[in-house]
Amino acid sequence: VDFWVIPIIQGFVQVEELVVNYNETSDEERSSPETPPKDVICVDDIHPRFTVALISRRSRHRAGMRYKRRGVDTDGHVANYVETEQLIHVHSHTLSFVQTRGSVPVFWSQAGYRYNPRPRIEKGQKDTMPYFAAHFEKQLKLYTKQVIINLVDQNGREKIIGDTFLKQVLLYNNPNLTYVSFDFHEHW
Repeated sequence: VDFWVIPIIQGFVQVEELVVNYNETSDEERSSPETPPKDVICVDDIHPRFTVALISRRSRHRAGMRYKRRGVDTDGHVANYVETEQLIHVHSHTLSFVQTRGSVPVFWSQAGYRYNPRPRIEKGQKDTMPYFAAHFEKQLKLYTKQVIINLVDQNGREKIIGDTFLKQVLLYNNPNLTYVSFDFHEHW
């Protein structure tokens, strides 16, 4: 059967080799049409290049259209979950930074297709806790520690989701989770 199965991911991959140019020229000189292009010279003659890779993978669990797929399911999978890894390889060292994103892991929905429909919380704290915990137990098994950055609107229509999310984090009370609420709606 393996002959007929083609493994695929829904995501994005890009790998680039880059050179850091430490020449002492100003940005104006480099961008001027009168300045002839110079050879790229790097202070580090041994390893003048480094490789950067960006890989994003979307989960096959709970993928769906916006406003149709929200929250967590009974297996702890959140809607529209994406893992993005940034890799830098330099001087025989590889550095990795992983960021995940997904829907707030509580039972909630938004009805209709109109722009920004009001969210509804569908289950209470006690009913949600086992599935919230299942989601983060999987996350912590993979990543050991996590910083949660809550980006939902803390004052508008999404306030109910943000409040419910925070209550679940406090009930879960895991020392390997750090919770940060950042309301970019206020800052932009």
